[in-house]
Amino acid sequence: MPKYKDSPEVRAAKKERKEKLREFLQLLDVEDYSDLRSVFKEMVGEVLENGLEAELDDELGYSKYNYRNKNTENSRNGYSRKSVKTSAGSVEIAVPRDRNGIKCKRRESQGGLFYHK
Repeated sequence: MPKYKDSPEVRAAKKERKEKLREFLQLLDVEDYSDLRSVFKEMVGEVLENGLEAELDDELGYSKYNYRNKNTENSRNGYSRKSVKTSAGSVEIAVPRDRNGIKCKRRESQGGLFYHK
């Protein structure tokens, strides 16, 4: 029976990711659990905001600042602030809006964070 389940390439990639994460944490001057928790909260917020931006890009059919490919009457209309509870604590995010009023609502029963209605 082999000692490792992963191939040598996969193990090398995992090792490289760990080294890069350590370098990243040193760059951010993470010294204790509180610092790590703050960085994690910021990362979660950034991932959620980027996901919502991508979702609105898909809904509108064009990306931000790409007006030439706009084939809809609907357009972006700023942001609203929302607070999302995570395992690291509450995170404030900027939720993009559109002019037709598609709103993001919580969807806990289906395992997701938000959906557009």
